Amino acid sequence: MGPRRVQVVIETLEPFRIELTGYCYRMLGSGFEAEDAVQETLVRAWKAFDSYDSSRASLRTWLYRIATNICIDMQRSAQRRALAIDLGPAGGDIGAPLHERVFVQPVPDVKVLPEDQAIRRETIRLAFVAALQHLPPRQRAVLILRDVLAWQASEVAALLDISVASANSALQRARATLRAVDPGEPLNPADPVQKALLSRYCEAFERHDVRTLVALLHEDVTMSMPPFSWWLRGRGPISVALSDPNSSCKGAWLVPVNANASPAYWQMRPGMDQPFGLVFLDVRGGRVTGNTTFLNVSELLPIFGAPMSSGPSSRIPVDD
Repeated sequence: MGPRRVQVVIETLEPFRIELTGYCYRMLGSGFEAEDAVQETLVRAWKAFDSYDSSRASLRTWLYRIATNICIDMQRSAQRRALAIDLGPAGGDIGAPLHERVFVQPVPDVKVLPEDQAIRRETIRLAFVAALQHLPPRQRAVLILRDVLAWQASEVAALLDISVASANSALQRARATLRAVDPGEPLNPADPVQKALLSRYCEAFERHDVRTLVALLHEDVTMSMPPFSWWLRGRGPISVALSDPNSSCKGAWLVPVNANASPAYWQMRPGMDQPFGLVFLDVRGGRVTGNTTFLNVSELLPIFGAPMSSGPSSRIPVDD
């Protein structure tokens, strides 16, 4: 393959990178693993491009078939990624940090959401991606392709080399599992109640106003801090944790970041040259129902980039 031909092939394949990364992220639960899977997909496609037969499958279908096989191979010996609340009961000692491979990891929106496609943004929420990990890999692929990417049953069947009946059966089983797991409700950016709630929460956090923060929490709220499996449920235990004089949140502030199509913020602290953590909030019914703070910042910064913030502001904006 000559240099000009190589360039043409690369230019043909590259536009699929973001949508493939989104697909692989939902399959694998990790932005880093998704990028690795997509890079391998594009390398294999580049090497085999001259043998690609457009009469048998569209280029998109061909690439998704390669990506699906790579994702399934990557999961053969891997444990299911999860959230802390899936790993054990609430409370107890905080214990030692676990390997990042244990947890569903966050991802920047820009890496996985193509601007020119109407893809369901809520399907990259942490809770939804964690729920997907309960599915066997092939069922997971079927559900993502059908319910997220809106493929036809015949297209999915052709990609996986199964019958349409088998594809439909796998979809029904996957939907039933997902309903049982219950991935919760997505943020509605147009809801003024939710936007006001997030604004009040950020302002109270910046003031270290624990009483107001607790008042904004749902009675069944959860709080977790990956890479620790420790987590809490309920206003009472979380109020105690927030009031701990050793919690060091005083003087901290929040900087919005576009991640997982969710309310997400870098938690910044005075005197630190990088964020303390990456915070995700779940909201429902005018209350905060979940707070997940990823503390593995050094591992996340390469994929997110450093936040642009020189200090706390008087009012934290909420991303749409």
